[in-house]
Amino acid sequence: MDGRDDERRQVKLLAVTACPTGIAHTYMAAEKLAQAAASRGIEMKVETQGSIGAENVLDDNDVRSADGIIVAADKDVDLSRFAGKRVLTVGVAEGIHRPGQLIERVRSAPVYAPGGSAGGSATGSADGGGGGGGTERGPVYKALMNGVSYMIPFVVVGGLLIAVSLALGGHATAKGYVIPDGTFWAHVNAIGGIGFQLMIPILSGYIAYAIADRPALVPGMIGGWIANTGALYDSQAGAGFIGAIVTGFLAGYLVSWIKKVRVPRFVQPIMPIIVIPIVATTALGLFFVYVIGKPISWVFEHLTSWLGGMTGTSAILLGAILGLMIAFDMGGPVNKTAFLFGAGLIASGSQTVMGMCAAAIPVMPLGQGLATLIRRRLYTEQERETGLAALFMGCFGISEGAIPFAAARPAQVIPANMLGGAVAGAVAGLAGVKDAVPHGGPIVAVLGAVSGMPMFFVAVVIGAVVTASATVAMVDVRGRRGRGVSAGVSAGESADAGSGPAGVGFPPAPPVQESSAGAAAPSRGVVASAGGAGSAVVVPGQRGEASSGGGEVLSGYLDERTVQGALRAVEKDAAIREMAELLARSGRVADVDELVATALRREAQGTTGLGEEIAIPHAKTDAVTAPVVGFARSAEGVEWGSLDGTKARLVFMIAVPEAAAGDEHLRILALLSRKLMDAGFRERLLAAPDERAVLDALGEVG
Repeated sequence: MDGRDDERRQVKLLAVTACPTGIAHTYMAAEKLAQAAASRGIEMKVETQGSIGAENVLDDNDVRSADGIIVAADKDVDLSRFAGKRVLTVGVAEGIHRPGQLIERVRSAPVYAPGGSAGGSATGSADGGGGGGGTERGPVYKALMNGVSYMIPFVVVGGLLIAVSLALGGHATAKGYVIPDGTFWAHVNAIGGIGFQLMIPILSGYIAYAIADRPALVPGMIGGWIANTGALYDSQAGAGFIGAIVTGFLAGYLVSWIKKVRVPRFVQPIMPIIVIPIVATTALGLFFVYVIGKPISWVFEHLTSWLGGMTGTSAILLGAILGLMIAFDMGGPVNKTAFLFGAGLIASGSQTVMGMCAAAIPVMPLGQGLATLIRRRLYTEQERETGLAALFMGCFGISEGAIPFAAARPAQVIPANMLGGAVAGAVAGLAGVKDAVPHGGPIVAVLGAVSGMPMFFVAVVIGAVVTASATVAMVDVRGRRGRGVSAGVSAGESADAGSGPAGVGFPPAPPVQESSAGAAAPSRGVVASAGGAGSAVVVPGQRGEASSGGGEVLSGYLDERTVQGALRAVEKDAAIREMAELLARSGRVADVDELVATALRREAQGTTGLGEEIAIPHAKTDAVTAPVVGFARSAEGVEWGSLDGTKARLVFMIAVPEAAAGDEHLRILALLSRKLMDAGFRERLLAAPDERAVLDALGEVG
């Protein structure tokens, strides 16, 4: 054995692949990286982080002996365990389409050090390579969504506790809708109020955390608290969720910049836990108080004066302006200015202005909740659940129920909220609606505090419908643009997994013969070993079963009833319905329409077009009584928004009931996504002359 072989054995790489929705992309990237490594004579172990959790986890021994680590992920991956190693972070699509390039690049990647320039977590494309997939989001969007996802439970819990306490223990008074002190419901209300107090710092803190990891968490949270506490900068209202977004990004990027500062070696251990948090928190807090806070206070003052000068103008115009202000920042200085202006006029005997505000206040949560009902496929499951909570909060005049939607999609949701709020305020002004208490929402009307109740409800309903319609239209347009961009992305180097030039420092090796689909797996996960025909690529969850050779494959979930040689549909939505009807032939589908709706909602979260002319739509729903898989081919191909821009010609559909939606659903996806990376297997499926031949080819999967 010559020295070249010795050198080849010494090269070892690690990888982590992760996708926030489903697992197909996770395992496809793992498979491609493993194949590319094996073809170059490189040993590689791949940890997968999908919906099923982390598998084939990299341990300390793995990291210690590794020459480099590739992190191909569209979600946060903790990099602290890779300290002292070369780490390359990219999007999951890069792992699928450019595995060979990644293997070349990792040898020159920067060495990761906690508190150093490599960052603390991977969020897709920290290295700049994450944009190749076309459908991936940038780091700003991912950081924002990270904050929103952590904020939502605080909004829901706080809002519902406040709403319930107001409904069961509150009374309309001249000072507003209040709960007597010391009562049970007052304590419930106080607990809910704590949830609302915390949601703004949580939003800010976890935006910062997504950008710069743990050292940014404290400055982000404290910055968010300062932003929401107007008294710290002489303002009657805090900056609300918009201020929290600002402080979150400021904290994240400030910490990232501090990490790049070179410090003596003896200071490095305390940088992430003492120096960085203290310096960043102090700098951000003082910056907000002295630089950002003063303009907010000025805006509050001058808006109040401006509104005071408009009391004699048209009621419709004043109502529209107040509605716009109420809907803009939901608890921020603009919202508070309008609310306090209306509340202040109640004492002077004018209740009409508060009537305009009261009609606008519930429009945002009601409109956003309604939007999740009328176009469910545009929203994730978490967003739909938040939408139901927002509807409930809206009935009690808690406008903060719409904050998660506004924070996640500010460019679409805030204008829609303002449009609906303006309409509601204008209608209430036109009708002369009056509110005797400084509170809003249907609850004050039901309890008799509103004069002109019918028109009050008309104003609220019209405003909510306008907000919902505008939101759906703008979110849908944004989604279509995103899909159009993704469809135009070229496949690039999608075929370089098993060939191409050797990477820097990596000697070439003969092509590796892949083990058969039915080979027993010695361990879960993906491990590519150099060494020719004896190497194996193992996918998490794969069973060591031989091909069935009979009428059933994939553990009996796919048989001749659910195989179709020619898919008639030419558009994705129609193709999904046709596939659902195909699954119904198995007798395991109780409700075809619900199965289609669930699959389309999954598509709205992110395309299931995997590239390489493959699509695997899937659904977890009780519209099916047992797991079932279907397959169909399309001669023309169906536009599926795939990562590489190819049309889907091989379409699998997986449906499992909610009760069985755990490992089995993911195991099927893992089996398919791994096997479909074999170009020869795809060609056999396309060339099969009839359904029987297709089923025989599919028997290779397991």
